[in-house]
Formats: sequence, C-alpha cells, structure tokens
Amino acid sequence: MTRSVWLKADDSVGDWEARKRRITAGLEAGVDWVLVDEADVGRVRELGDVSVAAFRTDVDVHVMDAEGEESTAEADAYVVGKDSEGDGTVDLPGDFSGSADLTTLRRTDDRAQGAYVRILSEAYESLAEEAAHEADFTIVVGEDWTIIPLENLIARIGEETELIAGVTSAEEARTAFETLEQGSDGVLLDSDDPDEIRKTCEVRDAAEREHLDLRWAEVTAVERTGMADRVCVDTGTMMNDDEGMLVGSMSRGLFFVHAETAESPYVASRPFRVNAGAVHAYVRAPDGGTRYLSELQSGDEVQIVDVEGNTRETVVGRCKIEKRPMFRVQATVETDDGEDRIETLLQNAETIKVHTRDGRTAVTDLDPGDEVLVYYEDTARHFGEAVEESIIEK
Repeated sequence: MTRSVWLKADDSVGDWEARKRRITAGLEAGVDWVLVDEADVGRVRELGDVSVAAFRTDVDVHVMDAEGEESTAEADAYVVGKDSEGDGTVDLPGDFSGSADLTTLRRTDDRAQGAYVRILSEAYESLAEEAAHEADFTIVVGEDWTIIPLENLIARIGEETELIAGVTSAEEARTAFETLEQGSDGVLLDSDDPDEIRKTCEVRDAAEREHLDLRWAEVTAVERTGMADRVCVDTGTMMNDDEGMLVGSMSRGLFFVHAETAESPYVASRPFRVNAGAVHAYVRAPDGGTRYLSELQSGDEVQIVDVEGNTRETVVGRCKIEKRPMFRVQATVETDDGEDRIETLLQNAETIKVHTRDGRTAVTDLDPGDEVLVYYEDTARHFGEAVEESIIEK
C-alpha cells in the first residue's frame, strides 16, 4: 500500500498568506496532496509541484482567481462535501438517493472524484460508506478524533476507495496508518506547524518501509580473484554507521555491505557511498526487486538497510565504475532444506566492510568461520522480479 499525506489549506485556515505559509511548509516537507478551495488551484500551481485537490463549487458558479479573473487552472481531483451535506452545512436527506453530494459523485462527466465527510454521527459514517462506492478518494474527519469510526470504515470499505483520515498531528497520523493493521491509505493533516507537517511525512515514510529479516551466514572462503570492474554507488543520502546496502552474486542471498561512514588513515569517510562490488552483482531495490549494479545510473532508486533490517529509499547520484582487485566471498546459509551457498565479489580494500558478530569488519580481515549478516529468500528472479521457477546460480 502506498500511503499519502494530504494537507488541508482551504479558507478555514485563514487568508491567502496564512494558507500560503502552510502550503509552502507542506511542499518543503514533501506532502503528496494539498486540499484547497477551487479558486486557489492556480496559486498553488505557482508555488511548486504537488498534486492539488479542490473543493468543488456549484456547477453554475464561475471560479475567480485572486485578481478577479476567471480561473482556468485545473485541479488533479475535485472533492464534494464542503458547505454541503458532507460537513453538515446541509441536512442529510432521509434517503441517500436524494443526496446532492452522492449525485455529483455519480455524474458521468467526472465532475468530482472525492468526497469529504465530517463524522458527526453514525448517519455520517453511512454517508461516507455510500460515497466510497463512487469516490476515488473518501476523506473522513472525526470531530473528537477517535479510532472507532475509522475502524468501522476500514472494515466496511475495504479497497473500494482511498480512505483518507483527518488528523491534526503526526501521532494521530501514526495511529491512522496502524488502525486494524491495514490502516488508512492516507491522512488529511490540519496543522500550521512546520515541524508537525514534517513529522507527519516522516510517519508516512516509515509506514511504507519494508522490514527485512536479516540472518547470519558462515563464511567458507575468502579468495583473491584478480581485477574486475567495481561499482561505487554514490547516493543523495548521508547514511548512518549501521546502514548500507544488500548486494550479491546470487539474487537469493545478498550480503550486507556497510556505507563508507568510518574514517580511515588513508581516505576520508564518504557517508553517501557504498562500495558495492562488481558490475554483475545484484543490489536490492525499494520495490523488493533487484537491479544489476551495472544498470544503475543517476536518478535511480536503491534501498538502504540497517543492521536491524529497517529500510529506507535513496536516489542514486552517480555510479563510479573502475577496475580494482577483488575478493570472492563465499558463505553458507542454514535453510529448511539444509544449507545453501551464496557469494559475491568485493573490492580488496580495508575500507570495504561487512557486518559480523563483532560488528563492522573489513573484508581484508574476514576469515572462514566468521559469520556475516545477509538477506536470504528462497526464490528465483527474472529481470529482478521474484518468480516461481527453477533457476540455477553458481
């Protein structure tokens, strides 16, 4: 599931300057969507690149911009529910077949793609549930933020719509993403605090990240193999001491290789870099697939992992390919069927470090019998994707 952060920035926030400050903070933090009034769509477009949702005005109203001219800017999605049934301004009909909001959602001209509903009572839960059948996005906002209405809607709606939960803090966003284990698809944050906006985006990122079960493999051989084309992956991220990448000659078994965060008497640290091995090797990608090191180029994404198996994504800034002397590192992994052999090629240099029971260990100090941290999955891969097929790698 891809999570999203929406930022509420309609006229309830204040005048345009107040809304602009909030939107700018959201852009800097990395929000996915901004929800505004229809008249502000053009102004938001001028502030930066973000998806814009707009509360839909009445069909016969011409939307004017700040200069009093008719606005031609189009939103990425339009939402019904403000100043109407969704927020309680207009009473709910006795029968939802007479609902103006639902009628707009059902229009064949695709006039609105989203619904906004304040959960004022059980009847509004029912309205949100009905809207979810028609809307691509269903935004629900509780008056006193509680989990129960959100639990009910997650259980009833399933995957019919993207369910967006209204929140006022990063902590509420965390709860929304975790409710009933599945959580909401996104949150609509109503806050002016730049720190709260940033923290909410961090909560989104953490909710999307994989956690990998790393294990120990016993080193069985460390051999000089001569020269090979070695790849340094220089990223756009300053990695921590316990972070690196997963690389290997066999896609089923990838070795944890530390980022170059440690100082050396010979070279300065390069916390943005992983000296990942030879061009043929696999590196794990954020989508759970693998890429050949030789394929990576500026703008690609790769996965960073720490020694606990926590992951995050980073963008490749450049790859440096140079001829260097190499080691072949071979190890065995305990599996349900016995043992499996995995291996990789790493540069023969003291700055390249793997993770052993003793912590960071230079590949030049690695000996048979040492245990190294690896990620192992008993599956074959074709073009980087896991497949149910018998493939021999040796």
